[in-house]
Amino acid sequence: MHGQRKNIVICISGLAGSGKSTAARRIAEHYGLKYYSGGDALKAVAVEMGYAAVERGWWETEVGMRFLEERLKNLNLDKRVDEKMLEWAREGNVVLDSWTIPWLLKEGFKIWLDASENVRAQRIAIRDGISVEEALRCMRERESRTREIYWRLYGFRLGEDFEPFHVILDVNNLNKDEVFKALCLIIDNMVLREKASVSS
Repeated sequence: MHGQRKNIVICISGLAGSGKSTAARRIAEHYGLKYYSGGDALKAVAVEMGYAAVERGWWETEVGMRFLEERLKNLNLDKRVDEKMLEWAREGNVVLDSWTIPWLLKEGFKIWLDASENVRAQRIAIRDGISVEEALRCMRERESRTREIYWRLYGFRLGEDFEPFHVILDVNNLNKDEVFKALCLIIDNMVLREKASVSS
């Protein structure tokens, strides 16, 4: 089995509240792969800069928004994180939870989790214990700034451009377990089977 496992790189992407981090973590655990998150790597940069970026839902806080402003002023912060993510991807046998890597990495299998704005706002509201209106407002603000960062850095439109993805999975009516099962089916059939036929 180990020969077959040579250099599996799976990238799971999707906007805030789509469940990408939860799914990516579970997939990594299930297949015995390493897990790296672009969001966690960015948070580590924020901590280095003196932000207390620890609690869940930090991105949606006022301080998280302030860090976003800082990223807009200094695009190198994001570049540093993406370089690190690419390094991890090159090591292989990883699941990457990232917004940028699908565009920056030539190889790997890329999945986009698609959920409507309302569904995502409801999930964020439950996760962070805030109202749906508040979740929607923060989400829109964060996404418009994040889109600007990636457009300026790499020239793609987050959440609008799906060119790099092998699969787009509609998760609007799926719970976490159903998303996980669907992803396992996709990976077993489209990633592992392909690897097996290449190595045999």
